[in-house]
Amino acid sequence: MVLTDGATGFAKPATIEELRNLTVSINRENANISLGNKALDVLAKLVDTPEQTAVRTISELADTLGVNPSTLTRLSQKLGFTGFSDLQSVFRQAFSADDRYFYSRQAGRLLSTKEDSEEELHIFDRLGLETKNNIDGFLTQLDPKSLLEAAGLLANARRVRVHGVRQFHAFASFLTYGLGMLRSDVSLLDAPRLGVAEALAQLEKGDVVVVASCAPYTRSVANVAEVAAKLGLAVIAVTDTRASPLVGPSQHAFFIPHTSSFFSNSMGAYIVFCEGLLNLVAHEMGDRAMTGLASREALIRSMKVEV
Repeated sequence: MVLTDGATGFAKPATIEELRNLTVSINRENANISLGNKALDVLAKLVDTPEQTAVRTISELADTLGVNPSTLTRLSQKLGFTGFSDLQSVFRQAFSADDRYFYSRQAGRLLSTKEDSEEELHIFDRLGLETKNNIDGFLTQLDPKSLLEAAGLLANARRVRVHGVRQFHAFASFLTYGLGMLRSDVSLLDAPRLGVAEALAQLEKGDVVVVASCAPYTRSVANVAEVAAKLGLAVIAVTDTRASPLVGPSQHAFFIPHTSSFFSNSMGAYIVFCEGLLNLVAHEMGDRAMTGLASREALIRSMKVEV
């Protein structure tokens, strides 16, 4: 049920999912309210970490987010709530009503050094637990309908191009390789290094462009997403938060946390998401996927690629 605030006339969200959907709509400028970039970023972080939003005080959250408590109050009122406690009640109710939120990602992040373990082994132990927390984080945010539609696009579009640079070049290459095992005409957007403008010019309406980046976002990837959407291409974004610049131009967006003690952005959860998405594409393609895999295996055997 969505309640309407009498003062603003705005239908305030009643669940975390409605808040998440609203955040994406605001980013895409499809909502009947607008937020500044800072307020949108704060809202995205609140809905991306619902456990912390539910249990922390307004002062603690404000300190974590680097804003004044009054910012959270004004944001809550802009969304149709009477104040922050009214907004927070949505998150607290979710914990008591939904089994998905009974585990605590927060506890997983508060890892302490084990006195009886070797430091070298503890580094791996800690990273493993942090990656599990990130996987749990994206699992609670997955939208089955959006996943199936994205898998359908990747399975059936005439062409698929994947774009990620710097650290996300590895993610883009992995996704491209996996899709290429199942179907034809899949490649990195600028594989020949002739420039992304030339690569986009070769695509037609209905083709798919997958873009991937997380904070700090790469400007060129955000630009590719915007241009691709204007050209009528279907954009699928793999990113970290609903405030990401990749969300606005995208038809489908998936949010993968990357919090860890790794000195750069952690990619573990992104690869797990990629594997799951590839399995969905294979399921969508059915016999076509089996044919594609069999053809790949036959070619590998004939060229004696493997020892």
